[in-house]
Amino acid sequence: MRATVHIENLKSCGCKRTIVNALSQVKHISDVDVNIEANTTSFDFQTHYDFDNAKRVLSRIGYPIVGTENKLIS
Repeated sequence: MRATVHIENLKSCGCKRTIVNALSQVKHISDVDVNIEANTTSFDFQTHYDFDNAKRVLSRIGYPIVGTENKLIS
């Protein structure tokens, strides 16, 4: 399955590298892509558990999905 999610706090190519590196290390997450202009990240996953795990990783590294708690102050 493939997901594209809108994320917060995405500002630069450095952010893109951070997201790609972090999600690429998650088991069952692959083909990670980040679109800075659209504030989205896309990735392939196998199960809904894997998708939930990716959401947790995004939140932990400071790029939560829009609509979830954003712990960074803009």
